[in-house]
Amino acid sequence: MTSQHHDNPSPVHIIVNARKRDVAGKTITYEQVVALAFPDDPSASQFLYSVHYVGPHMPDGTLATGQSVTLKNGMKFDVTKTNRS
Repeated sequence: MTSQHHDNPSPVHIIVNARKRDVAGKTITYEQVVALAFPDDPSASQFLYSVHYVGPHMPDGTLATGQSVTLKNGMKFDVTKTNRS
């Protein structure tokens, strides 16, 4: 019996603000990273976030609203709040 769907890939192991997270999919968006970093923050819309990442075998980078990056096991994301100006 063969599977018709390959939509459930193995989880990717990442670190967001020093916390281990397992996520599914091939990419992750700015919004998803922010939600992982601050899951219980009701004031999230009042802040901008700086999202920086490093990963194995890839250049370091940043994410802005609406952007995404291809996931790799072991990626590290640092997310910090900044006030809207």
